[in-house]
Amino acid sequence: MPWKTLDEMELDGKTVLVRVDINVPVEDGKVTDPTRIEKIVPTVTDILEAGGKPVLVAHFGRPKGKVVPEMSLKVTVPALEAALGREVVFVGDSGKTNKQAVAEMKPGQVLLLENMRFDPGEEANDGRLAAELAALADVYCNDAFSAAHRAHASTEAVAQLLPNCAGRLMEAELKALEAALSDPKRPVAAVVGGAKVSTKLDLLSNLLRKVDYLVIGGGMANTFLAAKGIDVGTSLAEHDLADTAREVMSAAEEVSCEIVLPVDIVVARAFEAGAESETVAAEACPSDAMILDAGPDSVARIGGIFEKCETLIWNGPLGAFEIPPFDTATNAAAQKAAELTEAGELISVAGGGDTVSALNRAGVADKFSYISTAGGAFLEWMEGKTLPGVAALRTGSQD
Repeated sequence: MPWKTLDEMELDGKTVLVRVDINVPVEDGKVTDPTRIEKIVPTVTDILEAGGKPVLVAHFGRPKGKVVPEMSLKVTVPALEAALGREVVFVGDSGKTNKQAVAEMKPGQVLLLENMRFDPGEEANDGRLAAELAALADVYCNDAFSAAHRAHASTEAVAQLLPNCAGRLMEAELKALEAALSDPKRPVAAVVGGAKVSTKLDLLSNLLRKVDYLVIGGGMANTFLAAKGIDVGTSLAEHDLADTAREVMSAAEEVSCEIVLPVDIVVARAFEAGAESETVAAEACPSDAMILDAGPDSVARIGGIFEKCETLIWNGPLGAFEIPPFDTATNAAAQKAAELTEAGELISVAGGGDTVSALNRAGVADKFSYISTAGGAFLEWMEGKTLPGVAALRTGSQD
């Protein structure tokens, strides 16, 4: 890999500036979901065990360069201490400057700096702030892949000033994505779902050059069906993107990527739980009905494709998964992918907000090879874009 890991760094007696993502949900002053905090534990633990002194830097909310007390990272300290099993010193409570607090760190301690976004220099990727952060440490470790698509002082500029490496979470994310997209075991299938084609044009354009099968679901599939001259009734569809959809299908044909659209559909007259629905052929959508899910024949076809493939990339649901029974296709396809993964026959990588939610609802999130919770960074990686926080680990100071 073009970036270093913690295993390649000399950490004993060194102060390590660790960029983490602990931007967690909070209600009534308490963290309600500590998942992101729990995911940084391996990195912090390994630094401590190697004799390093971890100084955590992170953002919380969108204070836009101003001090907003309700967005202080102090709220995360109890959850951090519970996850790490040790005291976390919050600089905002110490009455000391960052420099003083770091200088007084003892072996085995963990230090947390205040919300980086309180300083306007963070989102401006300001050299001044980066230099101040670099002066605190001997090594920079980025463990926040979910923030790697932002060129901020704590994710990009500071990496240019210190010997740097990827943390355990970043390392796992990059390895999973490299395995799925850069040098995958073939054949490769991608599932891309969601409401609108317009939000995923870059994704589709990049994937069709890299995968053998491109399964399109959700409202996006309606746009493609309509572009083929099929009546989609009152379904959500971007009819103004018909030409674009046809261009995508033509481009896929040129590179021998098979685009997979529903062959049968589940339709209803109302978008609500328990609405009366029926399954019809994709070409037989009633003019007064809307397509809300793929049908069983479509699911069987998708399952057959999964069986042929060695690698699967998944982003987005196949239908309106939030409302039963329109989660049926997503659940069934996800369960098939999980079954093949558990049998060692498929490498499955999934990511994106709706995707994680859908796979959790299907009860299979823990059965995929890798689930990314990174959201925007995951999508930009799949779109083939350079992520500043990752690129900085390739080009930053390695001396």
